[in-house]
Amino acid sequence: MNSLPTYDDVIAAAARIEGHAHRTPVLRSRTADARWGAQFFFKCENFQRMGAFKFRGAFNALSRFDAAQRKGGAIAFSSGNHAQAVALSASLLGMPAVIVMPTDAPAAKLAATRGYGAEVVMYDRFTDDREALARRLAAERGMTLIPPYDHPDVIAGQGTAAKELIEDAGPLDALYICLGGGGLTSGSALSARALAPGCKVYGVEPEAGNDGQQSLRAGRIVHIDTPKTIADGAQTQHLGDYTFGIIRRDVDDILTVSDAQLVEAMRFFAERMKMVVEPTGCLAFAAACAAGEAIRGARVGILVSGGNVDLARFAALVGGN
Repeated sequence: MNSLPTYDDVIAAAARIEGHAHRTPVLRSRTADARWGAQFFFKCENFQRMGAFKFRGAFNALSRFDAAQRKGGAIAFSSGNHAQAVALSASLLGMPAVIVMPTDAPAAKLAATRGYGAEVVMYDRFTDDREALARRLAAERGMTLIPPYDHPDVIAGQGTAAKELIEDAGPLDALYICLGGGGLTSGSALSARALAPGCKVYGVEPEAGNDGQQSLRAGRIVHIDTPKTIADGAQTQHLGDYTFGIIRRDVDDILTVSDAQLVEAMRFFAERMKMVVEPTGCLAFAAACAAGEAIRGARVGILVSGGNVDLARFAALVGGN
């Protein structure tokens, strides 16, 4: 592994994606502020191109390809959002893309990935090794593999969301970030440490998939079985070498929330803020809601990571009792 990416890499990524990625809004909610006694600043990456923060890292990585890599194109493996991000970025940059996706990926994510022009290769997430499949295809076709999180350019690109949040909202006391493989959390930590050194940085995982929390406690990367959770974007089995290196140095703690807490957060976003947020995108807010006295009177940043969820699934979750 080469050296860890730095905040300078985030600054460079911000310049590359400017004019291509949206500078998403930072929204407020008086209801949330009153209910939990804090000042919340929601960085709404559900309004990003292709509906999630993943576009930032994918476009940053693909924009750095040389001529030979552009001709060969990009290959990626993803449950959905990284898939769409690489597919869209490749389309914008005029290169082919192949995406390895699980058979149980949300239909909307599959359709969108194909809609951006990418070829989709399916696998079973509970029996197949997606990384091995992607590496074999990359070798056979002469393509460049862009992993969903453990890549310096991907991490730097994801860090631009927190950079914008802190620039727009001002100094924060705490920052809560959705955590799957750690690309958004590690990139965000780089920005937070540079722009708001006193800010507490928290990654948030589903209870069923707390490999990051276990890793932070153990001081090494812990591998788990694929977790069963409604947060499909956080069904990762382990952190990456780059992401863990930054997280263990720059993140204060990793928290977990239940699927029931995610549904409550989805319902709040829909009812009070009129936003569709996917379950994974609710991890950060769900944890902040459970923080109690830890956030009272604080300025709290919430990274809302994405909004790509099938509407039938969304309705079933938020409409249930």
